[in-house]
Amino acid sequence: MSKLLNKSLKIFILYAGIVLAGSIPAYYFIVDLIWEHELKEHNLIVSETIKQNLQSLSLSDEELAASITLWNKLRPETQLQPVAALLPDSTYNIYRKNKYIPAKGKDRFQGLITYFSINGKPFRLTLETNMEESHETIMAIAVVTIMFFLILLGGFILINRRIAERLWRPFYNSLGKIQSFNLHKPEEISFDHSDIEEFRLLNHHLHKLITGNIASYQQQKEFTQHASHELQTPLSVIKFKLDLLHQSEPLTEEQSDIIDQAHQALAKVTRVNKNLLLLAKIENSQFPEKEQIDLSSLIERYVPFLQDFLDDKQLQVQLNITRPVQLSVNKTLLEIVLTNLFMNAIRYSETGSVIQLSLDEHHLMMANTGTEALDTQRLFRRFGLSAPHSSGTGLGLAIIHEVCQLYGWKESYRFENGFHIFSIHWS
Repeated sequence: MSKLLNKSLKIFILYAGIVLAGSIPAYYFIVDLIWEHELKEHNLIVSETIKQNLQSLSLSDEELAASITLWNKLRPETQLQPVAALLPDSTYNIYRKNKYIPAKGKDRFQGLITYFSINGKPFRLTLETNMEESHETIMAIAVVTIMFFLILLGGFILINRRIAERLWRPFYNSLGKIQSFNLHKPEEISFDHSDIEEFRLLNHHLHKLITGNIASYQQQKEFTQHASHELQTPLSVIKFKLDLLHQSEPLTEEQSDIIDQAHQALAKVTRVNKNLLLLAKIENSQFPEKEQIDLSSLIERYVPFLQDFLDDKQLQVQLNITRPVQLSVNKTLLEIVLTNLFMNAIRYSETGSVIQLSLDEHHLMMANTGTEALDTQRLFRRFGLSAPHSSGTGLGLAIIHEVCQLYGWKESYRFENGFHIFSIHWS
């Protein structure tokens, strides 16, 4: 995942690369045109000079023929030949091997053919000048362009970092404070002052949003805690009255069944109330005591206490503990986590199946059989899996989540090979 400024930097670099790559043929085309124009002028000047020098000499036909023969031998690139008639001048470009340097390959020549008269006789002068090689020109331009592109790229990166450090510092400061904010342990957030209007508005609205969320969260916590406390006495009274009613005589079978159903519903409400109180206590950090707990020994001692529940569904527990694991934690909370994990696995396992528990120095994993994956978006939320026909409260996994939040652990879930796998990672 890339940062915001790197997004624009990549676009700038891509744009600059495309422009510079496109500039190479443009540079070559322009340089070649200039070079070709200059060579045409050069050939024209040289040809005019030769014409004037030859015409200024007073040579007989024999001397002129001897001079032309000698000239063609000394200057093969400027051939002077007699012709039948004068024609218009012309230019040409040609690639051919240099006969004086055969190993060099083909050279490019700019040629000029011009006609003039000496002693009343027409002659043709062919003048050729070697041009700069095309591939050499392109290579030179490409190398220079790449060098400037690297300089440009380095400048972009350097400027981008400077901008990120200075211009975006208020944004990253605010982002850091938001990342460190914990709604379960709310603290007043004070954002740095910024003279940039967008950052000032962002900090203002973030402060407003966080303050409102803290107030709402505190109200919800207080409501849950107070409601749970207030419900304890009425629930106890209702249970006591139901017990008295059940012991009264005479009772019909139908009345006894109704009282039993009321007892079951009341027991579930009582468990929900106790779990809500427990969540409130965890959120209020009312379990500050810590001690070194040997988790592997605790698990081995804990499993026999669940034997009645296991026998009821003909379940077996397979333990895979590689080594002793020491955790600095509140023992009560750790036992609650184990209880909720085991009871969740027992409640939703298929009859006669196996519950697998693995423990190593980094994580605890518990797996039980299942038919389809659970909704991970709602899994660790309060009442996320509660249903009218379920005997659970829908708060067991939420309590595990709160304990993990308290100690900086990470809970996770996955469905694999017909097993629901719950894991807790602590390092």
